[in-house]
Amino acid sequence: MPKSIEDELVKALDEAYAMEKQVEVLLHSMIRTTGDPSLTSDMETHLEETKQHAERVKTCIEAHGKSPSKVKAASTMTAGALKAPLDLARNEKGMRNARDGFATEHLEIAAYRLIEELAKKASDQQSMAIARQNAEDEERMAARIAANWSKFVALSMEQEGVQ
Repeated sequence: MPKSIEDELVKALDEAYAMEKQVEVLLHSMIRTTGDPSLTSDMETHLEETKQHAERVKTCIEAHGKSPSKVKAASTMTAGALKAPLDLARNEKGMRNARDGFATEHLEIAAYRLIEELAKKASDQQSMAIARQNAEDEERMAARIAANWSKFVALSMEQEGVQ
């Protein structure tokens, strides 16, 4: 049976919701393992944005008469929870957090840009606007990380006792 553009949009929104819930878990771990107050502050700000992203996406899903997949959200949150203890044990936390955060932000940007295009095709103005708004927040966070590569490296070198 052929799927509709609306089905594809809701599927993409559901995946974005699950992704945001996983990022919440990951950000909590990154906040605990990054030892620089200014970097931690950026992550705490983005954690609040991430919670807002999930709520906005949930609103879009509900506007289509659906609700977020509990199985999908639970499985991605479990994956994030399993990764958190590894973050505490690994070396070079600052650099690895920056790398992982930068990659995650770009994955989220891509997801929201695809949702924006699907929403255009589905004539869903609400989803289109929310995808654009969320992508802009993700781009801002990616830029914050990019502006602080030297801090992340210095933090890791200090943690590792590298001169």
